Amino acid sequence: MALLIILIICFVIILASSQPCQTPDDFVTATSPGHIMIGGLFAIHEKMLSSDDYPRRPEIQKCVGFDISIFLHTLAMIHSIEMINNSTLLSGVKLGYEIYDTCTDVTVAMAAALRFLSKFNCSREIVELKCDYSSYMPRVKAVIGAGYSEITMAVSRMLNLQLMPQVSYESTAEILSDKIRFPSFLRTVPSDFYQTKAMVHLIQKSGWNWIGIITTDDDYGRLALNTFAIQTAANNVCIAFKEVIPAFLSDNTIEVRINQALEKIIAEAQLLDVLKNVTFTDGGNSFHFDAHGDMNTGYDVVLWKEINGHMTITRLAQYDLKNGVFIITDQEAKNEFRNLKQIQSKCSKECSPGQMKKTTKSQHICCYECVDCPENHYSNQTDMDHCLLCNNETHWAPVRSTVCFEKEVEYLSWNDSLAILLMALSLLGIMFVLAIGIIFTRNLNTPVVKSSGGLTVCYVILLCHFLNFANTGFFVGEPQDFTCKTRQTLFGVSFTLCISCILMKSLKILLAFSFDPKLQNFLKCLYKPIPIIFTCTGIQVVICTLWVILAAPTVEENVSLPRVIILECEEGSVLAFGTMLGYIAILAFICFIFAFKGRKLPENYNEAKFITFGMLIHFIAWIIFIPVYATTFGKYLPAVEIIVILISNYGILCCMFFPKCYVILCKQETNTKSAFLKMIYSYSSHSAGSLAMSHVSLDSTNSNIPMTNPSPGGKSAAWQKSKDLEEQVFGRICRENATSISKTLPRKRISSI
Repeated sequence: MALLIILIICFVIILASSQPCQTPDDFVTATSPGHIMIGGLFAIHEKMLSSDDYPRRPEIQKCVGFDISIFLHTLAMIHSIEMINNSTLLSGVKLGYEIYDTCTDVTVAMAAALRFLSKFNCSREIVELKCDYSSYMPRVKAVIGAGYSEITMAVSRMLNLQLMPQVSYESTAEILSDKIRFPSFLRTVPSDFYQTKAMVHLIQKSGWNWIGIITTDDDYGRLALNTFAIQTAANNVCIAFKEVIPAFLSDNTIEVRINQALEKIIAEAQLLDVLKNVTFTDGGNSFHFDAHGDMNTGYDVVLWKEINGHMTITRLAQYDLKNGVFIITDQEAKNEFRNLKQIQSKCSKECSPGQMKKTTKSQHICCYECVDCPENHYSNQTDMDHCLLCNNETHWAPVRSTVCFEKEVEYLSWNDSLAILLMALSLLGIMFVLAIGIIFTRNLNTPVVKSSGGLTVCYVILLCHFLNFANTGFFVGEPQDFTCKTRQTLFGVSFTLCISCILMKSLKILLAFSFDPKLQNFLKCLYKPIPIIFTCTGIQVVICTLWVILAAPTVEENVSLPRVIILECEEGSVLAFGTMLGYIAILAFICFIFAFKGRKLPENYNEAKFITFGMLIHFIAWIIFIPVYATTFGKYLPAVEIIVILISNYGILCCMFFPKCYVILCKQETNTKSAFLKMIYSYSSHSAGSLAMSHVSLDSTNSNIPMTNPSPGGKSAAWQKSKDLEEQVFGRICRENATSISKTLPRKRISSI
């Protein structure tokens, strides 16, 4: 111990004199031999005197400005090595040391590093140039130091040549964590990344976003400034100004420069008028060298406070690197932290959730205006740079919203008032169909029923109406793939079958009461009821089948509306849908033409004019449907088609069956065989007379009989001739009708006039 004290005294004397070195040994501050040599780099002096010689000589100058604290670090290293040597930790192995004073100068430190790299046990201190230093034995195995990051980086780049371990006790520059550039560097202090991170957290915890920075003009200060600037920008903190002071100043000079900077800060702070608090929380940490060679030992948070003209430094908390939290141990420190929040250091009022920042013309991002988030955008934090977009397919948001709301799924539901009304009309139509079927069944043998084509045809038409009324139920409720496919195909096939049957009725009526031989021959050739009905309906079945197979209607979510999702049936193919409706329209038009030609046939049993009216209603309804369906949007789109189907169904049902039901129920005297024959006789007489007059006129024209001054005898002869012709035609018609009726009634077959 006494030897160590003597060594320290001699060491201090040497350092105090600190003359320029003449030999390499003079350059060494402290040394002790050993089997394993450990180098040391300490900035025991604050600077190196500049040479007054000109030109300047390449030599190491005298160092001045003794630093007692760094000197104590040097003694701590020596003491630690001596304790290891005096212990049994390394039995038979003695540790030596070779310590250099860097004089806080990179050039001096580089000179020391060159000696560290010189070859071991060599008579001459040389550094060999090699391509591979794997077998190279330097005189020093490891280096402790240096303190300043700028010096450490320069030395580390040289030591990397031989991958010599270097452990720093004070260098905190973030770049030293880069193991590609500094693979052999380790340190027992955290990186500046964590230091600046802790500072930013402290600023946020105090509710500030408008600050100034004071840093030293060296690698340590510049790198810390860059890291700090990046982290402040990432946390929406603005740097109002940056003050860079020389790295190596006396305490008095530093205090003066800091006071000047503080005055600048106060001047800047006068521009501020707002302050907002923010919070910061995190969890625990452990100390270790990480993958970057940094030891996460944390920081002490200290407060510089001037009291009665004296600057005092108070420890407020400890910063946990791993969890990023401040650990406060006493109530007084907590009060100091709360007092920090009372300091106003914000440029603009913070934006609340539902708003975003709009940068003003100021050069700083911390000076901004707050604007509301537009529709379908939201912000859920304060001071957000931009509003977040909601998923427009599933969510929506009003103006100045803090959350996105899920869109409601809508469709024409069963409890909708319009759907209830339409279903009530459909149910009423079904009741009418059943009532008409019962009335016709109970009056099966009456002329009205027989003139309607018989019970079979009536049942087929009524069944089609029943299916169409029932089919409207597939348009209501939550759409399913089955209902989407069924509702259109069922409507198309059933309505086509209905129109086909009505077409055959129109042909039959026209055939029964037509006295034009050419038209009769044409109608007889055309009139094939069952083949025509099956052919017309079969074509529609093929159209619908191809539609379902190739492009079937499916359920689709319509998300184009801002606040709701419309669940609807996508028809699959507009062409197929149009083809189905167009084919029905063609059949209805043909039916309309035939019915229109027979509109003047016998009144009591003539369906032609009612069929004409029914087809007109169908045309008008579907012509209106096309533009309305194309322009309607939303959940009520299926209601449009339901309404058109109901109009078409009711129009045909009322025109086809209601007049007959009226005759059956209210005018039973006209629904008899005698009344029927009387009507036939009257119409046939009128038709025969018209036909006879037509023939007489034709014969008179062809015989060139002069019409001027006709003789009474000639007039009587012509009249007699036309009367004879009328009787012949009438007799033929009556015989044919009588024969037809006599054949029909005994066999109880259903026939039509």
